[in-house]
Amino acid sequence: MKYIVAVIQPDRLDEVLDRLTEREIHLVTVSNILGRGRQKGISEVYRSHKEAGSLLKKVKLEIAVNEAFVKPTIDAIMGGARTGQIGDGKIFVLDLPECIRIRTGETGGIAIG
Repeated sequence: MKYIVAVIQPDRLDEVLDRLTEREIHLVTVSNILGRGRQKGISEVYRSHKEAGSLLKKVKLEIAVNEAFVKPTIDAIMGGARTGQIGDGKIFVLDLPECIRIRTGETGGIAIG
């Protein structure tokens, strides 16, 4: 089992969700977050002074999948989120040692769904 965390541009969320749905990946948690990457936010000029960039709006997706769905999930996120511009985001793939469905007590890959 793997836990996939992706940070993407907010305007790419619908495209990513559509691509995940095409691959029958439906269990997704989405959060609005703030962050910055290599672009270090956006610099603005205010009253002739350049001010340091601030945090940018991003979207975080969290998806728990069984091994067979790791590559399709990554491909869907990359295909839907990629614009070729700085700030497209990142994908993190973590080992998921345990998953428990609260309602039934099922554990492991069965609990993921």
